[in-house]
Amino acid sequence: MKNNALKGGLLVALGAASYGVLTTFVKLAYEEGYTVQEVTFSQMALGFLCLLLINFFYKGKKSSSTVKVTSTHILQLVTAGTTLGLTSIFYYLAVKYVSVSIGIVLLMQSVWMGVVLDVIRSKEKPSFLKILAVIIILSGTVLATNILFSDIKVSSLGILYGLLAALSYTITIYTSNTVAKELPSITRSKWMMLGGLIIVSCITAPALTENFNVAIFLKWGPILALFGTVLPPLLMTTGMPKINIGLGVIITSIELPTAVFSAYLLLNETVSIYQWLGIALILTSIVVMNLKKAAPKKF
Repeated sequence: MKNNALKGGLLVALGAASYGVLTTFVKLAYEEGYTVQEVTFSQMALGFLCLLLINFFYKGKKSSSTVKVTSTHILQLVTAGTTLGLTSIFYYLAVKYVSVSIGIVLLMQSVWMGVVLDVIRSKEKPSFLKILAVIIILSGTVLATNILFSDIKVSSLGILYGLLAALSYTITIYTSNTVAKELPSITRSKWMMLGGLIIVSCITAPALTENFNVAIFLKWGPILALFGTVLPPLLMTTGMPKINIGLGVIITSIELPTAVFSAYLLLNETVSIYQWLGIALILTSIVVMNLKKAAPKKF
């Protein structure tokens, strides 16, 4: 059991780390002259093709209660997947105007947005721990974005796009955990990715028809698809069942320091002590929120 949990935790950590390094690759693509539209469309298109192939060759374990995919399932998942596409567009627009470290911190606002969404859905007051965690996150965000201690003005447009990405990501997480749960995760990922591809295609089409550098499909497209749409869902859906959800959420928070560290190594982005303190506070809040869930059950 311990080895199984260790293996599951490692897979989840690798999936989260994949998401973490993704933004650095996006920034590197920008430095080579590729646009937000080219980056987003290539990732979604290649990611969907990869998931199609994986679904084609995937042979799931046979069970006595195989659920048939219906048109209702497909419609629900494709609709839910549109938020996946919007998250990518808003997030990649955000990191055009702000650094990777600030961009990932803004995306992590989905943690407290998720708490608010849960309160609206359940109509129940949040626990003291959740309220405390939200306060810690907001305090950490002020430090991590370095608004108070830097002479450099952080782009308000970048912050707006980052918060829109967080909101969209919050809805994506919610729908991923509620829509067509009876279907295999790999099947659900495929149809949600199709929804993401459709919305991204509609939004990027005007710009891409005027100017589209197809060379992105040869270099950055495959890398972005691998780290953004193929590896994370495969690793996480394999690892999560081996551990409890609280521990899983805590482990996935490795995405935040991974993003900041990869930007530091590959993009030479400087991160102040105040930003590291803010990141530490955000990570602490995630642990605080999920501490009870992460505790092993007593028999």
